[in-house]
Amino acid sequence: MNIGFGVPVSGSWATPANMLRVARRAEELGYASLWTFQRLLYPVGHSMGPVYRSVQDPLVTLSYLAGATSRVRLGVAVVNMPFYSPPLLAKQLATLQDVSGGRLDVGLGLGWLEEEFVGSGVPMAGRGRRAVEYLQVLRRLWTEEMISHKGEFYEIPPAHQDPKPPVVPPVLLGGTAEVALRRAGALADGWISSSRTDLSAIHEQIYIVKDAAREAGRDPESLRFVCRGVTRVRQAGLPDRAPLTGSVEEIRADVEALAGTGLTELFHDLNFDPEIGSPDADPAASMRRAEQALEAFAPGA
Repeated sequence: MNIGFGVPVSGSWATPANMLRVARRAEELGYASLWTFQRLLYPVGHSMGPVYRSVQDPLVTLSYLAGATSRVRLGVAVVNMPFYSPPLLAKQLATLQDVSGGRLDVGLGLGWLEEEFVGSGVPMAGRGRRAVEYLQVLRRLWTEEMISHKGEFYEIPPAHQDPKPPVVPPVLLGGTAEVALRRAGALADGWISSSRTDLSAIHEQIYIVKDAAREAGRDPESLRFVCRGVTRVRQAGLPDRAPLTGSVEEIRADVEALAGTGLTELFHDLNFDPEIGSPDADPAASMRRAEQALEAFAPGA
């Protein structure tokens, strides 16, 4: 199982300088990948928590880090398809794949926050059907010399979109409902868990994705399974602690256990620790804790 790390994108520590420090150190330490996530809006009075209050754009962040790194893969988990037209996202991702030297991993989702749909001028209804059509159009834009499309949600007149990505990036789908898991198995190159996934039961979700792949005539062993590891370093022995919360030794043991579930990759994400990814957190203290975590959880540490 490969090990990645979430770069600072949420809260007070998410500055360009800290992004560079984390990305460069992660590459030095042998991490396989760096990851970002998306939040467009934080509705006034919403209960989703401080880690979503101030979030940098995920694709701009990865573009910035592409020029500061050379080996580590660059992933987004996830951007939500309904908030972009397919030609716009296809163009952005193709360029990011090019400037990164083919290191991009594309995580796509449907979105769940009503206010973001309203702000984007897109209805929430029919998100699943929209996703299926979106993926078809996205891949056609990346691979076909000329595209002409008229579907339920999107219409593209006969057109070219160049340059093509040097290598078509892997597309991984998010989602937690069974229909979303089965969609990932049938259509995508893999699946990414969410920040709210119950890691003690993640093997059940992996099974559903693989089962859908088999039903679609695909090789389930060819798929990637990426876990967003919401990591919170705390004291040892907390009662009823969640996986990846606790002491360094407890978290390392959790990672070892998760490696046996069928995951192909786990990335430690400190952005979802409210003591780090909050607008009110001390950014200097957050970086000290992040650099300690980078050392402690590095591959082979």
